[in-house]
Amino acid sequence: MKALIQRVMNAKVTVNDEVISSIGQGICVFIGISSSDSKKDMEYIVRKILSIKLFDDESSKKWKKSVADKELEILCVSQFTLYNTWKGNKPDFHHAMPGEKSKEFYENFLQMLKDAYKPEKIKDGQFAAYMQVSIQNDGPVTFEIESPANLPSKERRTNNGTKQVSSETDNQVEDNVDKD
Repeated sequence: MKALIQRVMNAKVTVNDEVISSIGQGICVFIGISSSDSKKDMEYIVRKILSIKLFDDESSKKWKKSVADKELEILCVSQFTLYNTWKGNKPDFHHAMPGEKSKEFYENFLQMLKDAYKPEKIKDGQFAAYMQVSIQNDGPVTFEIESPANLPSKERRTNNGTKQVSSETDNQVEDNVDKD
C-alpha cells in the first residue's frame, strides 16, 4: 500500500463539475492499493498518516507536529496509478488490486482512519470516478510512504534509484525512531 501525502492549505475533489469533498488546511493523501496488500499494510499506512511530523509547532519549529496533533483535515483519494509499471512508454497496472476487491479494501481503510482519528475530519473522493483534484500545496511538501511487505525482507528503491534491502526488524526500528 502506498500513500502520497501532500501538505495543503486547502484541497477539493470535483466529479462532473460538482464539488463532492473539500478540506481546509491539512493533508491530501493519494492512496494506492497493491494486489498483495493486507490489513497489516492498512494499519501501517493509517498509523503513519496520523503520526508523521509535517507541520511546524507553536514556536515555528519545523517538522514537530502531525495532522492529528494539530487536529487538521485529511482528504483521501484512491489512485490505482500509484502501482504502475512501464511497458515501454505505456503504463501497466497489473500490480494494483482489482476493482471490486480494491473498493472494499479502500472503504475499510477509510473506516480504519476514521476510527483512529476524528471521522468528521476525514473526507474522500469518489471511488473509480474520473475526478479533478485541486490542491493548494503548502510548502510544497510531498512525501511517499509505502507499507512494508508481509515478507521478512523487501527490496526497495531509494530516492536516488539504488536498491536497498530492509528487514521487518529494520522497519520496526525505523517506526520507533524520532517519535517526538
